[in-house]
Amino acid sequence: MSDLEALTIILTSVGTEQQAVEISEELIDRRLATCVNIIPCLRSIYRWKGKVCEDTEYLLLVKAPRRNFDGVSEAIRAFHSYELPEILAVPVEKAEEAFHRWVLQMVEPVDGANS
Repeated sequence: MSDLEALTIILTSVGTEQQAVEISEELIDRRLATCVNIIPCLRSIYRWKGKVCEDTEYLLLVKAPRRNFDGVSEAIRAFHSYELPEILAVPVEKAEEAFHRWVLQMVEPVDGANS
């Protein structure tokens, strides 16, 4: 069993590619997340305010230490256009150790060096 701190995958969906990129870049710039995958052409069917709706969206898969969930959630809400953005955390049960360490290292502050 690894002594490394827990990781999480945080999911959110957005309506435009531009918003997907803006949120992703903000999370990386703030060192809240190590990597964000943007999956295009997600088809969402849901109930909202009494109506069944259907939209094309972009899904963001945010890799971060579990401790960063609140900061990631706050940043997503600040930049998201939806009244009620989806923000879900899925715990990572296991990760390859070198990747796990990289995720943790990339959210740590750096002393004037780019990583």
